[in-house]
Amino acid sequence: MDFSIRPELQAKLAAMREFINAELIPIEHSLSQKTWEEVAAEAAPLREKVKAKRWWAPNLPPEIGGTEASVLELGLISEQCGRTPLGHYVFGCQAPDAGNAELLFKHGSDEIKQQYLLPMARGEIRSCFSMTEPEFAGSNPVRLGTTAVLEGDEYVIDGRKWFTSSYDGSAFIILMAVTEPDAAPHARASMILVPSDAPGVEFVRNVSVMGHAGGGYASHAELRYTNVRVPASNLLGPPGGGFMLAQERLGPGRIHHCMRWLGICDRAFEMMLERAGTREVAEGKLLGSKQLVQAMIAESRAEIDAARLLVLHAAWSIDNEGFKDARAKVSAIKFHAANVLQNVVDRAIQLHGALGMTDDTVLSYWYREERAARIYDGPDEVHKVSLARQLLKPWFDKG
Repeated sequence: MDFSIRPELQAKLAAMREFINAELIPIEHSLSQKTWEEVAAEAAPLREKVKAKRWWAPNLPPEIGGTEASVLELGLISEQCGRTPLGHYVFGCQAPDAGNAELLFKHGSDEIKQQYLLPMARGEIRSCFSMTEPEFAGSNPVRLGTTAVLEGDEYVIDGRKWFTSSYDGSAFIILMAVTEPDAAPHARASMILVPSDAPGVEFVRNVSVMGHAGGGYASHAELRYTNVRVPASNLLGPPGGGFMLAQERLGPGRIHHCMRWLGICDRAFEMMLERAGTREVAEGKLLGSKQLVQAMIAESRAEIDAARLLVLHAAWSIDNEGFKDARAKVSAIKFHAANVLQNVVDRAIQLHGALGMTDDTVLSYWYREERAARIYDGPDEVHKVSLARQLLKPWFDKG
């Protein structure tokens, strides 16, 4: 098992880090002070610089404009991008577009690829993913109330969704809806592409998260679908294949999430060190001289390093053994890395005192936006149960 990084990749990651530090971090405060349209305009020339450096869309194949990387390499790139909330957007590999693009590439018709995939791969349009419903527990994705009934050569969609992240300003939706109501639980739902401006798609609101509703890409919409009609050819994959496609989309994606979280942790840790090493708490006495502060720093460093090795091991396993054999490792990193993220950001805020609670640093943004890491893509509890069951399976089988 070799986690060593090729010299050329190491140089690329170092160059990316330098670019992020010099060009992206100085403008990240815009997220708290400006509209998304203003932020996007500020980021646009930086996206062109990324394209010119041939760093654009590392998750996508070269034939549609990407710079295809392995799961392990993409994780390492995601770690660098995670150092700022603008990183993945500027590098063209932001969620939910990254996963949606992969779905369209594998399962979309030629017409869908031309109309939606290629413009999205170029960064000209955005997408969203509409699955979660307020009436049903998101931890049980086979329970959905939204339906898509086939009438002739069209699907007619009715239902209600929320936390449809990045709908505001998007060009299209990938929707999970029940198309096969009489099938087995995991074969009832399908994924369907819906234009965001299709008649019957009602934008109810951007859901406020801890006091911030956001806007544009940085938002989570509540939507109502009423008699929405789309061509049957907008179906992605086979009828009833939605759950299978969701797992395909989310599996390696959890590696990218975890490495992004570790990038956040690394930046927050640097901020902790700077604060502890420069802030005076009394004449000639630095914050970092306090033993409780030193303990917070030591615990954070150990937790980040341990989580990073776990995630790299899981990524290596997917590349070398396939996702099916790496499922237990992926469940472990999902809840473990999410908790390390929460711990480290919380400690960084504590060391910054009142400043940490303000939008004068990026810490409050992460505390607000990334608390959901322990919920989305499967809450901690689901992943812990999944891991335990996989570990106990040999004993259960004996019984």
